[in-house]
Amino acid sequence: MVHAPPARRARPLNAPPAWLKPAVHALAAMPLIWLIIGWVDLLWLNPASLSLSAEPVAYTHNGLGLMALRTLVAALAVTPVYKLTGWAPIMSLRRMLGLWAFAYAALHLGFYLLMELDFSLVQLWKDAMKRNFILFGMLGFLALLPLALTSTRSAIRRLGGRNWQRLHRLAYLAGIAAVIHFILRVKGFQVEPWVYLGLLMALFALRFMPNRKRASRASRQPA
Repeated sequence: MVHAPPARRARPLNAPPAWLKPAVHALAAMPLIWLIIGWVDLLWLNPASLSLSAEPVAYTHNGLGLMALRTLVAALAVTPVYKLTGWAPIMSLRRMLGLWAFAYAALHLGFYLLMELDFSLVQLWKDAMKRNFILFGMLGFLALLPLALTSTRSAIRRLGGRNWQRLHRLAYLAGIAAVIHFILRVKGFQVEPWVYLGLLMALFALRFMPNRKRASRASRQPA
């Protein structure tokens, strides 16, 4: 007796394409991989290497901070892009990019603690009280911390979807704090941090734009 092969499961309508998450993971990880390769080269293969510039500590610290900001802006851009395009699979990237932002922020802070403060939290507190840019950097990190801790499906179930969404609005506070940290950190006037501030403001404006699908459904309802 010949048995028919089992039917394939139908792919959910709004499921992301199989390549999307691996591709975004790879893009987010590339700067970190580059830094790791650079430090391996510098410490063990070629001590005269300039792959991390002439100031590898500053280059690494700044690079980690910049990637934290970039991945956070990318995470905040997910909902506005969905509202503009209606492409639901992009929503699957929001938590993932948020976790990458936290990972880079944690590495940025950890590297600073290691290289500058010998892991002294007391000295970190003193620095934050003396230097506004460190204070805003810490505020951004602390805003991301509860988001990372509640990023699992079980945490979402325990909190409830609505409470989870309210809590994760802290991402906007983290973004503002990170941009202010960047603006205060650089010497003199530099365009780059202000570009990120402009991007954040644009994303906030788009965030409150009505959802295209909801607006479409509302327009079809009889008056």
